[in-house]
This record gives sequence, C-alpha cells and structure tokens, in this order.
Amino acid sequence: MSITGFEDMLERHDLKKTRPRLSVLNILSKRQAATSQPDLEEVLGNEVDRVTLYRVLKTFEEKGIIHKILDVNGTANYAMCGPACSEHSHYDEHVHFNCTVCFRVYCLDHLAIPKLSMPHGFEAGTVNLIVYGICGDCSKKAAAYKAAEDKVSS
Repeated sequence: MSITGFEDMLERHDLKKTRPRLSVLNILSKRQAATSQPDLEEVLGNEVDRVTLYRVLKTFEEKGIIHKILDVNGTANYAMCGPACSEHSHYDEHVHFNCTVCFRVYCLDHLAIPKLSMPHGFEAGTVNLIVYGICGDCSKKAAAYKAAEDKVSS
C-alpha cells in the first residue's frame, strides 16, 4: 500500500496522519509475519520512541487496523487486520502459526477457526487458535541441512 493509501486509512479511522503512524503502517504492511514491538523499535530506530510506539499500536488495535497475537514466549506480535475488522470488533478470527524454530508468527487468513458450540451459559468473545510447528522456510533449511549431513556421512 502507498503512503496515500495509509493516509486514507488513517482518515477513515479519524486518526491524525503522523509520521510514527505512517511508519508503523508501512513496516507492518510489508511483513509476511507478525512483528513484535521490540522488532518495530529496532527497525524504527530513533524515529519513534517506545511510548509513542506503544500508543500507536494500542490505538491501531482499538481501531481495528491491526491485531495482536501472542507468540510461544508470550510476546505480543502485531499484524495488519483484514477488511472484515472494525473499530468495535475484530473479525480476524483466523488460524495463527507460530514457528518453534525461527519464532515468527504468521496469519493463516485462509484457515478460518471453526464455529464453536459453547456450553449453556457461556458466551464466546474472541477466539484465538495458534498452531505451533515448523514453518516452510525452516523446513526447507532443515531438509537442506539433513541432505548435506547425509552427503558428508556417506
């Protein structure tokens, strides 16, 4: 998405078009995996201080622009929301995948969480399904390593 697209997005959500907000949107929109606040801090460098970044992420989450996924270590990671998300309800109820090798968190938008039949008296709010395993990149690296190892040992 272009800067103009980000500015339009902020305008639709009644948010000011600030450099920190535009920078965060630019970074998150280019990532294939969700990104943690510490990773964002590293990429942004001195451009945005920690408190401002925290406020930007919180505001974006409240407005339905991004959603938060906890990784295997309990660290919050952020990804852009899909078009069905809104300020008042997150419809990003898709499967998330957490690689146990590289620790990246992926949104698997094409895998919907099955509808749950809740017991009497229970009312579901947000549903989150995280699958833990090895991502495609790490699987390829492991296979290449094993092939090289097998070649050396034969």
